[in-house]
Amino acid sequence: MTPFMGELLGTMLLILFGDGVCAGVSLNKSKAQNSGWIVIAMGWGLALAIAIFVVGRISGAHLNPAFTIGLAMAGQFPWEKVPSYIAAQFIGAFLGACLVWLQYLPHWKATEDTGAKLGTFATGPAIRSPFANLISEVLATFILFVCILAIGANKFTDGLNPFVVGFLLVGVGLSFGGTTGYAMNPARDLGPRIAHAVLPLGKKGSSDWGYAWIPIVGPLVGGSLGTLFYYAVFGS
Repeated sequence: MTPFMGELLGTMLLILFGDGVCAGVSLNKSKAQNSGWIVIAMGWGLALAIAIFVVGRISGAHLNPAFTIGLAMAGQFPWEKVPSYIAAQFIGAFLGACLVWLQYLPHWKATEDTGAKLGTFATGPAIRSPFANLISEVLATFILFVCILAIGANKFTDGLNPFVVGFLLVGVGLSFGGTTGYAMNPARDLGPRIAHAVLPLGKKGSSDWGYAWIPIVGPLVGGSLGTLFYYAVFGS
């Protein structure tokens, strides 16, 4: 398998499990409906761990354009590979969202809340304040990336590292996710948001494109700053 396919498959799995738990918690007549934020945070953490287990040895499991660009800016990843990685991540995120739509096929019509439908696919602010929302995404991504790189610098029993990274994401979600839904990944938000726009979901309302730039710009800024900070302070 090529690194391109590794990133595509890994990001698809990340979204399939991550948006899948959002669908289970949010959509009407799901057996997991209203099970809460802790379930969502745990679901996303396990989603990341699973994706890393599956494709880490193939592509390094970036699964996030902000991480790929941050590593390239820090001189830890070749720039010539950045476009193919980012393309794979966005394609994988879109396909993962489409599979979530298929898995919950009868639940879209059973759900009248258009916000719940959009929230299954993409992030949104608890309180709409563009500057504050942007800062939330920058800070959450900064902390996530510094901690991921620090975890990677430690020696663990074989196979444990992805679980530690997954639990890191659980912690970030619980501590920082309540403001914007903690996208921290342009592909994670934009790919599924496009899926929301094009898939038949019954009455679905707006895809909220006016907000869509925040989960793109925030993670790119926070991820780049976090990666550069880590290598400047801790070294390679």
